[in-house]
Amino acid sequence: MQQATILWVDDEIDLLKAHILFLEQKGFTITSVSNGEDAVEAVKVKDFDIIFLDENMPGMNGLEVLSQVKVISPSTPVVMITKSEEEQIMEDAIGSKIADYLIKPVNPNQILLACKKILDNKRLVGIKTNQGYQKEFTKIGMAFYDDLSSEDWIDIYRKLIFWELELEQNEDKSMFEVFESQKIEANVNFGKFVVKNYLKWMKADYGKRPLLSPDIMSKKVFPELKKGADSVFFLLVDCLRYDQWKFFEPIISQYYTIEDESAYFSILPTATQYARNAIFAGMFPDEIQRKFPKYWLNDDEEGGKNLFEADLLKDQLARHRIDARHSYTKIVTNESGNDLEENILNLMHNPFNAIVFNFIDMLSHARTEMNIVKELAPDEAAFRTLSRAWLEHSSLLSILRKLKDKNVRIVITTDHGTIKVNRPMKIIGDKSTTTNLRYKQGRNLSYEENRNLLTIRNPEEAHLPKMSVSASYVFTTEDYFFAYPNNYNHYVGYYKGTFQHGGISLEEMCIPLITLVPK
Repeated sequence: MQQATILWVDDEIDLLKAHILFLEQKGFTITSVSNGEDAVEAVKVKDFDIIFLDENMPGMNGLEVLSQVKVISPSTPVVMITKSEEEQIMEDAIGSKIADYLIKPVNPNQILLACKKILDNKRLVGIKTNQGYQKEFTKIGMAFYDDLSSEDWIDIYRKLIFWELELEQNEDKSMFEVFESQKIEANVNFGKFVVKNYLKWMKADYGKRPLLSPDIMSKKVFPELKKGADSVFFLLVDCLRYDQWKFFEPIISQYYTIEDESAYFSILPTATQYARNAIFAGMFPDEIQRKFPKYWLNDDEEGGKNLFEADLLKDQLARHRIDARHSYTKIVTNESGNDLEENILNLMHNPFNAIVFNFIDMLSHARTEMNIVKELAPDEAAFRTLSRAWLEHSSLLSILRKLKDKNVRIVITTDHGTIKVNRPMKIIGDKSTTTNLRYKQGRNLSYEENRNLLTIRNPEEAHLPKMSVSASYVFTTEDYFFAYPNNYNHYVGYYKGTFQHGGISLEEMCIPLITLVPK
């Protein structure tokens, strides 16, 4: 543990010489004072790593000293020591943001433990975290050689997210570098898994394939209507990755119990036009195109691709014989979010309400196009933090707070995630070829076929529409993105390191599906 300076404030400081000697032998430098006035003066002239503060002193008591110390040095951790076990004193001290609270008589080892918790906590937790991941590393790596199911892959991805969020907090980044290699290996193997199985899923009925986008409403959302709530809210946060949800979870769990935390697979392409329309229609894209041709626009057609979600939802409710008042709301601006926040309790009159929040998808695009957002979120950790900052000040959280005392059930999910792309792959297509970086649809596509791609020459096999008779689809895996040979270096430089969606990766396909009930 690092050498540290301690200020010890106690009107009976002479009785604590044995404790002070013990800490000095452990390498600490101790300054001792016997009253609050001297303590405040000491903090004015010197920085301390820890302050031990007696609560019950004549003259200025501990809580009064604490309030003055926090003004002078707000970041210095203070340990309150008291003979009293009165709840009010504890609450006052905790409310003043003390670092720890000890009841007299204290022994030297208690004091040492308090020092370790404050000064060495991060290093000790880091060591333990590294040791824990080292044990898990081999288990995860060996699993890649097994015949994994879709449920196995969801379990692996959730474990990887857990360790990613734990390891990135460590100052020692050596183990995090090992983790990043394993995460890359996971996506290599997941890509192979999807390439091998995706078309089989398309031929199988529900129950013989994983839960997919068209299944969400009928299998996970509509059943909530039968569980006795006054209203069910379906909240779709566009482009919400599973790791971002884990950043949201501590905030939302202040108000809600997480009744179920699961995941499902987005269909391909993992793009809003395909995946989100499939959710609201309860159909695959080619089925939507056949039944509702006026609602479907191909990639090469002008116009909004998600303008009829309310109509698709209404039809799906009717197909499932759900005759219930419902609403559909899409939030794309702060103003529309504020309007919904003001009106949210009126929606309680509807048994079912669907709400789409578009901000994180907009944030992903802004990060690609605006240097300032790239600077704010240079990596995945920063992007998660930026997403959490949005939630903390969003209409989404305000709405959840307003509903927390109501008899509601809430399902939160998304349509697809994103992946940070780093490696370009050359492709050639005609003018009608789609512009998405993670997949292409077009005629006469020319590219080097390899294990990093899924090619679908007959779109009907994947329940996909096609722009023309000869059109095919090709999807990237891992962190690849398509680039045209023309102006190649500029194009690659512009898009490398950006967050994209449309292809095959754990981040894009394996996405959260959360059920909440108020606490």
